[in-house]
Amino acid sequence: MGCSGCNTNIDLDRPAMLGTYDWLNDIPDTTNESNIVEIRFKGTRKEFFRNEDGIQLKRDELVVVSCSPGHDVGAVSLTGKLAELQFKRKVKKPERYEWQKIYRKATPADVIKWEEAKARENKVMIRARQIAAELNLDMKIGDVEFRGDNNKAIFFYIADDRVDFRELIKQYAREFSIKIEMKQIGVRQEAGRIGGIGSCGRALCCSTWRTDFTSVTSDAAIKQGLSPNAEKMAGRCGKLKCCLTYELDHYLEALEDFPNELLAIDTDKGLARHFKTDILQKKVWYSYAQSDGGRVFVLDLEDVKKFLNMNKRGQKPSFEGYNEPEAKKENMMNVGELDQKFFNKPEHGKKRNNRNRKPNGTRTKGGQVNASSVEEKRPQGNTQKENVQHRNKTHQNKPLVKKAQDNRSQD
Repeated sequence: MGCSGCNTNIDLDRPAMLGTYDWLNDIPDTTNESNIVEIRFKGTRKEFFRNEDGIQLKRDELVVVSCSPGHDVGAVSLTGKLAELQFKRKVKKPERYEWQKIYRKATPADVIKWEEAKARENKVMIRARQIAAELNLDMKIGDVEFRGDNNKAIFFYIADDRVDFRELIKQYAREFSIKIEMKQIGVRQEAGRIGGIGSCGRALCCSTWRTDFTSVTSDAAIKQGLSPNAEKMAGRCGKLKCCLTYELDHYLEALEDFPNELLAIDTDKGLARHFKTDILQKKVWYSYAQSDGGRVFVLDLEDVKKFLNMNKRGQKPSFEGYNEPEAKKENMMNVGELDQKFFNKPEHGKKRNNRNRKPNGTRTKGGQVNASSVEEKRPQGNTQKENVQHRNKTHQNKPLVKKAQDNRSQD
């Protein structure tokens, strides 16, 4: 659940993707500023429609919209001014956009027919893959989306090269008795439609907010000093992660202050070679190749430039005072250093000694124990052992009775 501006609990088979926050949803008189409405369909597919009849629409309401041919059912994503701003941002050539209209709000009959169409999608996708394999086509059917009228379906496929699927469409139409539309997508679009969790622990960017997929090269990781590990840099789609470009501009701007090549520095103790760089903090790590016991020196960028200029003039600087600072020890204890008592359960207190426990007999007004009540509660027994126990209890109670009588006599 959530507020009315970000709630995505609608009657769709999958969580809402590319969700938008309608921060004007609760403000009155904003939905009539524009008749443009953004409608969300299966996966990441979104389209814009005209609300020519002025239907009062709210977020997540199911509506019936026109399409060519037939009609479809989708959920309202944005209305009013925000939908117009979203249209201007996403559509590059608005004058060429083919507008469709909203017919009505979805009736129970429309919803039932729409759900019947959705129930066919998984079985049709599996069978479509089998038919493509029988025709030896180098392609993969990634997803199938049925229209709300159950008369047409979109087959999303992935292929590296151009595929001649004319025979494939004929078999699909004959097998499923519907109109077929083939739409090619990339592996990143497929990952966005399917969704998932990235290595960062968050939902994939391509399924939550990202719609433009720019090319990502390995040079972006090299510029940021990341490890050139192909497995770590690859996303769920198998391509390089889109997030490698999120901070690239900041690193490129910081690299402008660095020299073109961080050359080795000739010092008074030998040749020091560069092996590590912190671009954002503008620090450079140097060490001697074979001497000085492998000591590491951390220099600021300004000092590196100064030392390189000294080398050009034939001078040899000194690295004294530039040693790498010792890492601060955190206030924590390793698992191997924990005492075994840390894992032991706390010992329970000693058991109570009931030898001198007072009897449960009732006491009289002066504190005297009513022996008859004690004898009534004691189970009757004829064995010799029970008689001995009874005599011992009576003997233990005598001092208490005598003390109570002495206190009564003093009163």
